[in-house]
Amino acid sequence: MMQATTKEAYELLHKGVLSFGRAGVMGIRIDVEYCKRKKAHLTRKIDRLEKQLSDSELFKEWRKAYGASTNFNSGTQLAHLLYDLRGVVPPKLTSSEKQGSTDEKTLSQLGIPEIQDLLKIKQLKKIRDTYLEAFAREQIGGYIHPFSNLHTTVTYRSSVDHPNFQNIPIRDEEAMKICRRAVFPRPGHQLVELDYSRIEVKVASCYHKDPNMIAEMKDPSLDMHLDMAKELFLLQSINKKDPIHKTLRNAAKSGFVFPQFYGDYYVHCADGLACQWGGLSKKKWRRGEGLKMPLGYLSDHFIMNGINSYAEFEEHVRKVEEKFWNVRFPVYRDWKEEWWELYQKTGCLDMLTGFRCGGVMRKNEAINRPIQGSAFHCLLWSFIEIDELSLKEDWGSRLVGQIHDAILLDVLPKEFDYTLETAQRIMCEALPKAWPWIIVPLEVEADVCGVDQPWSTKEAYNLG
Repeated sequence: MMQATTKEAYELLHKGVLSFGRAGVMGIRIDVEYCKRKKAHLTRKIDRLEKQLSDSELFKEWRKAYGASTNFNSGTQLAHLLYDLRGVVPPKLTSSEKQGSTDEKTLSQLGIPEIQDLLKIKQLKKIRDTYLEAFAREQIGGYIHPFSNLHTTVTYRSSVDHPNFQNIPIRDEEAMKICRRAVFPRPGHQLVELDYSRIEVKVASCYHKDPNMIAEMKDPSLDMHLDMAKELFLLQSINKKDPIHKTLRNAAKSGFVFPQFYGDYYVHCADGLACQWGGLSKKKWRRGEGLKMPLGYLSDHFIMNGINSYAEFEEHVRKVEEKFWNVRFPVYRDWKEEWWELYQKTGCLDMLTGFRCGGVMRKNEAINRPIQGSAFHCLLWSFIEIDELSLKEDWGSRLVGQIHDAILLDVLPKEFDYTLETAQRIMCEALPKAWPWIIVPLEVEADVCGVDQPWSTKEAYNLG
């Protein structure tokens, strides 16, 4: 397997800067009037919630405890009020374990209405002040022109600023729709988002070459996340069309598989799976708690399967983790140790794309940085090829941005089929030919908006 040279790595960055620059000049259309209206609407909503909170018993206790120094944005004050004065048992401690945590995930588990309102206020302020305000501030003539940088990230991925277009919410459905509603194609065009599916997992396979994972990548009938959901949640089968089962599969994916790949371990995974995704407490479970299942609740399901408390569930996740690495992916497990030993000896690691990671790194960073960087370089190479071909053939459609592992295009409808077919061919066929170290098939998922429709209306499109 031949990896790229340093010269090829430089050429990738050089061409990438030019292509990203052209996309930035092209710009992305923004509905400025919508941003203004929505900011005003959110302000009114925030004011109502803040008035409601100000009159609540919890906040009266807060003011009584701190007087003139009361700061409703202080996590330290909130922790003292909840865990010391009110005696609430914290679901999680801070990293120093000196006080109960007041991060968003922990607070959302408490089930206290005033705290839910406080979290809602913070969410709405972030949408208004971080995203909509940035669109309105940075637009020129109704278009924003984000800067995509290739020199600021130690993993050799990209960063975006003025505004940070990569930072638009994804997991928060309400925030995503509000923010993406402001983004439009050029008049008479439509937005198309092309996303490399599971690209970091696939690139990782090219590094460690675990035959079991390569088989997973090559066989579309296999579903690692579904299999792990069945193990973690003790299910005989999963119907991905069922909303609850879909949630459990996503929980296994984001709460176990990916954290395991990135170096997390069973204790944190158990916490996320049971409390964040499952809505359960860290105590002994009673029936009727947690996520509503097709038959009863998640606590009912676990109790019927012999898991009666969070402590027992954590032990269950420990056993699943042990099987995950020792039975499912032992070659990947061994590669991580060899890779870490190589870094300790040399102080640097060479990437398959011709770059070198150096400097002080923790074990997880040494393992993940080359994979993350190489995965992004797959997108960058494809971005450059599509951009250069669009110029050569004088397309009316153009690249306008990139969001992590996805490319955003502003497409002329009469060029729709050709643009998508060409982009898919470059991303899935031309790239592996150019980089023979890619030993697993690549896939692209498409989301498409209608003509003159905002980004919030995107729907999955079958590329065939």
